[in-house]
Amino acid sequence: MNFLFEIGFLPISLWDVLDVAIVGYLIYRVYLLLRGSIAFNIFIGILIIYLLWWLVGMLKMDMLSMILSQFVNVGFIIIIIIFQPEVRRFLLMLGNTTLGRRSEVMLRWFTRNLDKKIVNEAANFEIKQALLRMSKDKTGALIVFSNSFEMEGIGHSGVALDAKISQSLLLSIFQKESPLHDGAVLIGKGKIQAASCILPVSDSSNLPEHTGLRHRAALGLSERSNASAFVVSEETGAISFAASGKIEFKLSESRLSELLVSLQI
Repeated sequence: MNFLFEIGFLPISLWDVLDVAIVGYLIYRVYLLLRGSIAFNIFIGILIIYLLWWLVGMLKMDMLSMILSQFVNVGFIIIIIIFQPEVRRFLLMLGNTTLGRRSEVMLRWFTRNLDKKIVNEAANFEIKQALLRMSKDKTGALIVFSNSFEMEGIGHSGVALDAKISQSLLLSIFQKESPLHDGAVLIGKGKIQAASCILPVSDSSNLPEHTGLRHRAALGLSERSNASAFVVSEETGAISFAASGKIEFKLSESRLSELLVSLQI
């Protein structure tokens, strides 16, 4: 085997460098997934137990080593149970960067025609005007965008609509007097699929204190799926956008237009 260089008596090959680079990248992605959540603190606790187990083993402290080994022996199962949402997000991330992108390219290829473009532009305009109106009136709103099959579960938690996207319908749904205003509206496949949907709530500690339940629900959904969401604050009227486990606050009108175009409704 050809070696690139040596560190003392330890020869380093190209495969060693590649091995370290891949492991380092995976650790970095895991850190990004866990950062700012309670799960990160749990992960640090499990890591400390492993380090203590290794240390007491080196020091020949048999009794303490035996106790800690009971945790270590089932450590992998504990990690899977505790970090189930994070494992799901990690697998979704891998899928989105491979098959997801391929399918997106194919979809663009078959749907790139004038009629589709006109429909998308009309839907974007209706959503944008509704969001700006609700922002001006400080009407709280939560609108989710996804064409994924996994959104069927979210849609089933609310009231099915299967309606054309329109500003007037969105405004009427989120009026305080409406029985559907208290949940999320689900938009996908060019239609308003459902309203009053229930979303998972994020436990991230990075959110500012002024954020409410709608922001946590939008972020929570984006952490667990490839869906994205717009939020209108009932207190300030500011519009926010959540996607890929991150949230962007106080969108300008131009930024709002840019994001709507990127969603390809």
